[in-house]
Amino acid sequence: MSALIVGGDHLGSIPKELDKIGVNEIKHLTGRSGQKIRDGIPETMDFIIMLYDFVNHNLAHKIKKHAENKGIPIVYAKRSWSSIYQKMKDSQNQFTKKGLRIPLS
Repeated sequence: MSALIVGGDHLGSIPKELDKIGVNEIKHLTGRSGQKIRDGIPETMDFIIMLYDFVNHNLAHKIKKHAENKGIPIVYAKRSWSSIYQKMKDSQNQFTKKGLRIPLS
């Protein structure tokens, strides 16, 4: 499974925690500038995690539109594993509709 993380300069232990639940491919955009997506947004991501406390407003808008157009599930969370985990649990229906099985207890 793959995820695009948008926002935050450093991810800390987030990639390691995502790997524990089966997300083995992670791409990261720092979120400081809308210019970061000049080359395009990765098309092969299964879902997107938007770290809303560390992202440029313009970039957030572009990513949101991209996710809506492609039907990619998007999770909005703070840059902490506990926040991401809780928001992913809350979005379980969204993942299931797209055929993603994420083992969250």
